[in-house]
Amino acid sequence: MKLCRFRSSESTGEPARYGIVEADRVHEARGEWPGSLERTGQTWPLDAVQLLAPVAPSKIVCVARNYQKHAAELGNTVPAEPLIFLKAPSSVIGPSDAILMPPDSSRVDHEGELGVVIGRSCSRLGDEDAIEPWLSGFTCLNDVTARDLQKKDGLFGRAKSFDTFCPMGPVIETDFDWRTAQIETWVSGQRRQHGATTDMIFPVDALVRWISRIMTLLPGDVIATGTPEGISRLASGDVVEVVIEGIGRLSNPVAARGAK
Repeated sequence: MKLCRFRSSESTGEPARYGIVEADRVHEARGEWPGSLERTGQTWPLDAVQLLAPVAPSKIVCVARNYQKHAAELGNTVPAEPLIFLKAPSSVIGPSDAILMPPDSSRVDHEGELGVVIGRSCSRLGDEDAIEPWLSGFTCLNDVTARDLQKKDGLFGRAKSFDTFCPMGPVIETDFDWRTAQIETWVSGQRRQHGATTDMIFPVDALVRWISRIMTLLPGDVIATGTPEGISRLASGDVVEVVIEGIGRLSNPVAARGAK
């Protein structure tokens, strides 16, 4: 099942609605989010609504260097245990929203990733605990990064957390096999990244358990599981797309901050 958040018009004053996407229609749903939802009976054509980021997380936990070839392309060693950092929730945007290039940076890169969406409060999972009862599903995510500032600071916070630096969507897929997923990132029609979750150093289940033993994961929180090799610089006017078969295509234009 594909879950979404949407507005039925372009009015920013309209509150977000919850929906279930089937084929080319969005079915409005109400209830506990992101748990049990019931359809209201009202539907819209998919191309007539504005899809929003599918969740509003309290935190985004990102995993660095989780693909060996990506670590190598940046000249980094492979970590012995997951290397994590936090990305500001205020960086989240939805499908079709613009990634805004900050004037502070001269190099902004894309990082297409599989996002894991937490469905239930989750803490201190054991090594043998199943992760599925704690998950809402999976989404596409772009961990946009000011690469020059990351190198300058030696830290991740500023480089990863500019407003608009965390596109997510277009939906949460609840029925998804994370073990064999293919991840692609396209920039203005050219494929820049292609990887598979089978190449992850630390797989999804290990990440969820390990992170839950550090911090309580709350409903709606997102784990960004790392990016394959092939990162590259974005420029104003580009369109960047993260594509994961079974979830969908997350597409965002790129613009200079302050541009009309």
